[in-house]
Parts: sequence; C-alpha cells; structure tokens
Amino acid sequence: MYIPAHFAETRTDELVRIIREHPFGMLVTQDAEGLDAEHIPFEFDPGAGAHGVLTAHVARANTVWRRCPTGSRVMVVFRGVEGYVSPNWYPSKHETHRQVPTWNYEVVHAHGILTVRDDERFVRGVVARLTRRHEAEAAEARPWRMSDSTPEFIDGMLRNIVGLEIAVTSLVGKRKLSQNKEGRDRLGAAEALQARGYAELSRRMREAGGQSQ
Repeated sequence: MYIPAHFAETRTDELVRIIREHPFGMLVTQDAEGLDAEHIPFEFDPGAGAHGVLTAHVARANTVWRRCPTGSRVMVVFRGVEGYVSPNWYPSKHETHRQVPTWNYEVVHAHGILTVRDDERFVRGVVARLTRRHEAEAAEARPWRMSDSTPEFIDGMLRNIVGLEIAVTSLVGKRKLSQNKEGRDRLGAAEALQARGYAELSRRMREAGGQSQ
C-alpha cells in the first residue's frame, strides 16, 4: 500500500479503533491457484500476542480453510470511513483553479499467520462473541441469543462452520483525510461532506488537522 508520510497512521489506538468500528474485513489469501479474498466479520483482541489476534469463521463448504492451511501468511483489510471529495468544496479552487478530485478514507492492513481451528469449542466461542457484540449494537429490546434456539439446532449449525485464528505480525494504517490541504480547504470539504450525510468522515477530517506537504 502506498502511504505518503502525511497520511501514515502508526498510532495503535487509532488502528484498533478502525478495526473495531469496521470489523467486516477482507481476508486476502494466496495459494497455488493465485490470489483470493473472503469477506467476513472479525473479532480482534489487541492484547493477545505481539500485535493482537483476529478470529472469525467460515462455512465448512468454503475451501479457504483447506487451500490455506495452518501456517499460511494472510492479510486482512479493514476499511473505515470513506468518500469522494470534489475540488469545488475547496475555497482555494475558486481562486487559483489548482485543485483536483480525490477520495478520502481510512484503512488498516493486518498481516498475520493463519491457524485453522476446526474444533467445536473455539467455533462456539467465536460465534458467541460476535453475536453478543453485534446484537447489542442492533438496538433491539431483546437481543438474540444462541439459547433462543434449541441446542440440537445450534450444534448442527456449528458443525457446518470452521474457525480461523490469525496471529497478527504487523498493522499498517493509512488515514487520507486532507491533512495535506490548507485548513480552510480541509474544513470546506468537511462541511460539504457533513451536508451530504457523511458525518463520520467529516468529523474525522476535522479531527485530523492539517499539515504541509
């Protein structure tokens, strides 16, 4: 990933935030057949191992866990807020006409070593944690729980999935939020994005501040 210095994000707390706020990751793998990608939700424990541990599960029918056995090197991409930025939103454009369109975004690449976990206890734990977290965020009066279904049904479902565990070896982050623009241009773009419903991206741009190229 190309990362100009003014867009590099090395703060661990910010990298963890992006992963936790946007847990639907893209698992990139490579085998004899070439590159492939799976799109699945992850849980991240930043305190485990040297750089954290990612856990997830896939359908047993998905061949990724056979094609990429334990020990395979993988990468998971987590995309945060993003959006198109028009040069018309920069005040300086109307004075000098020296601005062009761009795209602002946050992204984290988590590199690591895959372990296939085809055991019921591990898979049950992954499903339970994912369920508790995302049901709590669903704002339902009574979140769904695994115990809402019969044990036989849940046991059958768990037999049809396989767990994945990734020991993270490095986290590479990029936050392109107009830090290379004048303050008035960055704020002008942030205001335009806010008005178009990109409230979170607008807020991140305001927080990022500006710095010269």
